[in-house]
Amino acid sequence: MTPDPIHTLADLDTWSFPGTALAVLGHPIKHSVSPPMHNAALAVMTNSDPRFASWKYFRFDIAPEDLPVALAKFHACGFQGLNLTVPHKIIAFDRVAAIDPAAQPIGAVNTLRRTAAGWHGYNTDGYGLAAAIREDLGRELSGSHVLLLGAGGAARSAAVECIQRGCASLTILNRTPKAMDQLIELVSTLDAKVPLRGLALDDLSTIPAGSLVINATSAGLKPEDPLPLNLKSIARPAGVYDMIYNPPETALLAQARALGIPCANGLGMLVHQGARALEIWSGAAVPVDAMRAAVHSAMKTHA
Repeated sequence: MTPDPIHTLADLDTWSFPGTALAVLGHPIKHSVSPPMHNAALAVMTNSDPRFASWKYFRFDIAPEDLPVALAKFHACGFQGLNLTVPHKIIAFDRVAAIDPAAQPIGAVNTLRRTAAGWHGYNTDGYGLAAAIREDLGRELSGSHVLLLGAGGAARSAAVECIQRGCASLTILNRTPKAMDQLIELVSTLDAKVPLRGLALDDLSTIPAGSLVINATSAGLKPEDPLPLNLKSIARPAGVYDMIYNPPETALLAQARALGIPCANGLGMLVHQGARALEIWSGAAVPVDAMRAAVHSAMKTHA
């Protein structure tokens, strides 16, 4: 199957797609599996609602410095919705007409819906994380002791979701104390009832047994990356969720499997955040199974 072409900012100057257009924006964007995932869902949705036959999802390589101009052009071209990847999520936050209240504390948006006044921004990452942990690990963020690894953009959405869903406690572990302190300050205003703390790497003995470990760092993207956490150094966790989905098994997940700890990679999060975005754009029920199957197929192609 021939992959969809990669479009650029220049293509918007002559854009003439007759149907309803959606797109993912990134830099780079070559390995994104969002187009086959969304287009597979739209094909299934067409069976019950013919209007989706004219919907199509594209991919655009947009440099960060070009994003403000690009957002205006996408709106002028009539795109119904956009997905944003790093670093566009943060750049777009102050450049859209409105922000969904749930996305406000995150300070980043990954989904934009077209309105007459401009783009309305949402963040579906936290929803995707919670849904994937429920599906893949059989656990809820609500009532769980959570150990969150990292303090960057991915960790921010995870931390906000954990607090908003009423986790039993949230412990943040990060190699850079400043970033960790900034994240703690950000989420501390959301719910004072949830115990919240930062932890140094040499102080792991106080982590509750049965915690849910969530890796929101980039450690694991490369084979030579060190473990973001040695699972043997903490009381046995109830599960490990790694937001990374490519490679499908990071060193952290390999260690979890070796120790017999339930674990999962970030593929489910990718699917569920995408499904929620498509719901926002379409207002219709979305076939998650079709999206999941398309992602697995696309991942094999990219392997």
